[in-house]
Amino acid sequence: MSDTSDNNSKVWDEILDDVNYDFLPIEYVSTIIVRFLDGKTWEVAVDNRKRLTQDPGTVIHEFLEEYKDSIDTVDFRLDTERLKKDITRRTKRFLKLNK
Repeated sequence: MSDTSDNNSKVWDEILDDVNYDFLPIEYVSTIIVRFLDGKTWEVAVDNRKRLTQDPGTVIHEFLEEYKDSIDTVDFRLDTERLKKDITRRTKRFLKLNK
């Protein structure tokens, strides 16, 4: 790995460490891992490209409400490559427009 890649990785680690997770943009969630009190684990792939009849955020909320008494932990895995790509693209656009 080059020096630039190492620096780039460190910068992204810092950015992602500073993200406020009170609001989680559903379009960047790739997987939801639900661990239940009985030891079972469900790993749910989220495909945000499909057109759904219901809002994915609503579906997830209803699922968590239904099973809340039996859930131990919920982990949301982000599509960090997509997130990096979008932030980089938007940053370049912002800087170009504000010259």
